[in-house]
Amino acid sequence: MTVLDDRVIQEVVIQAPRELVWEFFTDPDRLVQWKGSDALLEPRPGGIYRCVVNEQSVAVGEYVTVSPYDEVSFTWGWEGDELLPPGASTVTVRLTEVDAGTHVHLVHTGLPHPRLALHDEGWNRFLPDLVRVAEAARSA
Repeated sequence: MTVLDDRVIQEVVIQAPRELVWEFFTDPDRLVQWKGSDALLEPRPGGIYRCVVNEQSVAVGEYVTVSPYDEVSFTWGWEGDELLPPGASTVTVRLTEVDAGTHVHLVHTGLPHPRLALHDEGWNRFLPDLVRVAEAARSA
């Protein structure tokens, strides 16, 4: 994990193919297996990205880049949050094949300074869950 200026950078390796890992960022049923309780996703440029993380926190934005199996990016912010409103920051995820499976490189940019640590902690908490569920799905 790295926090630089206005961005958080996190990386994990998942022992699963890129095509499967991709689904966990673009399929609402897959997304809620590792983050949140409900999601509305329209994985196309301009499509909705909405994830109910918990009862108080709903992340909202729209997809910017959708390059199947390689890169997905979406804007991000929180409903009802004046400091980081919906669409105010951007999450970019790059998927690269490696011998062990898929390398996930996540960069969250445009974060206001008071929110950097919170988002670093959040991604640090959720990405291990992504690893766990994606590897379990690969074995299923």
